[in-house]
Amino acid sequence: MTVLISTSAMAETIIIGHFGNPTPMQLLASSDAIQKATGWDVEWRKFASGTDVIAAMASGDVVLSELGSSPLAIATSQGVDIQLIAFSDVIGSAESLIVSNSSGIKTLADLKGKRIAVPVGSTAHFSLIGALKHEGIAESEVTIMNMPPDQIAAAWQQNAIDAAWIWQPVQSEILKTGTLLLGAEKTAEWGYPTFDAWVVNTKFGEENKDKIVAFLKEVDRVNKSYLADPAKWTADSEEVKTLASATGADPAQVPEILKGFTFLPMADQVSDTWLGGASKTLKGTADFLKSAGRIDTVADDYTPFVNSTYADAAK
Repeated sequence: MTVLISTSAMAETIIIGHFGNPTPMQLLASSDAIQKATGWDVEWRKFASGTDVIAAMASGDVVLSELGSSPLAIATSQGVDIQLIAFSDVIGSAESLIVSNSSGIKTLADLKGKRIAVPVGSTAHFSLIGALKHEGIAESEVTIMNMPPDQIAAAWQQNAIDAAWIWQPVQSEILKTGTLLLGAEKTAEWGYPTFDAWVVNTKFGEENKDKIVAFLKEVDRVNKSYLADPAKWTADSEEVKTLASATGADPAQVPEILKGFTFLPMADQVSDTWLGGASKTLKGTADFLKSAGRIDTVADDYTPFVNSTYADAAK
């Protein structure tokens, strides 16, 4: 594991991974709140997809990060030594299937024969495969094109794709000439739930429990500030301006983007529904990914990859 040392203050430099979504946690990435709470010298690193996070955590360069539920199931099935310690957000319309207005796609059935872009291995990919399965469309009946978000935006402009299952800010960009056909909140109802989790390197977490708890307390604080009165988070509010500045999102769109996520207080996260049921959710996700040919093996038990003690101490 690579841990950098600041010679000036002798503080650990900890790289925290995130996806760059305009969510309340960006208030932390835009301030020194985590540094003050933990004593770490923090570097925030934005990742384009969960597969990039997995590689960074497997190498030891990153020890704490956001990670989507689908890539988390992939990583744990491959034996990457990480644990889910809390939920960053539950994904709803923040990840959706957008279809080009010139594609002729009006229903899910119309996807047959079409070109659909998605970051393969992501939560968006999991939702897409779930939607196809629900509709009875074989993967061989569509062309799934593996692209990172920025390439999706470029391909859309070139009319090289007919649809994309993607998140913000690309989602808002392609909606200018597209239509939202389906959101992840619907595929969750069909049995394919997705979320972004906070995950930690197991050994690092054990050696830094108090600091991980302090980190989660700060995450809980900013999430609660939003949940207390979402209507106050308007385009001209300081909170939304900060989120927009940190992520490059349009301030006018941020309030609607926030509605596409569900943020859970730590006190709710430690329930049987959430962290208590997370190992079962990961097992179900992994089973699905194996049946879809995305992974080769599934663990018998995902309980070792979920640790609720941090969130319980932070609630």
